[in-house]
Amino acid sequence: MYKAIVNKKSFEITSSDDGFTVNGEPLTWDLVKVADGYFHILHNQKSYRAEVVKTDAATKTFTLKINGTMYTVALRDRFDLLLEKMGMNNVASGKINSLKAPMPGLIIDLKVKPGDAVKQNDPLLILEAMKMENIIKSPGEGIVKTVKIKKGDSVEKNQVLIEFQ
Repeated sequence: MYKAIVNKKSFEITSSDDGFTVNGEPLTWDLVKVADGYFHILHNQKSYRAEVVKTDAATKTFTLKINGTMYTVALRDRFDLLLEKMGMNNVASGKINSLKAPMPGLIIDLKVKPGDAVKQNDPLLILEAMKMENIIKSPGEGIVKTVKIKKGDSVEKNQVLIEFQ
């Protein structure tokens, strides 16, 4: 499953053996590559000229010009959507807002306190889950605003553990 945000409007894209669907409807476009970055699209008996103006692989963002109108498209794959759900969706920008538990478990150690500055991959806490100790690292840069858990707490999946400024 994918999510595409086109000029701030969201679309859910899924694929199967039958092809792609957009918001549950079959994708019925006929797309032909004309040259590098240029495409011809037929949809509902209408013709469209499409040009890929700009791509940013790091943020999975594209700027397209279709029949002279500019569109900004941001793509999110299932991993991006999972990170978003876990509160770790600002990794590309390096800024984080909160950290959520990736799985249920027991907090066995805390490595940060409010006011601490953290960088990407700094250890934040140790979460014991399924008899394994998991070092939970910072997905980006930030300053610890609040630590919502303490050593010995049991946590549920997606529970907010740490908030950042």
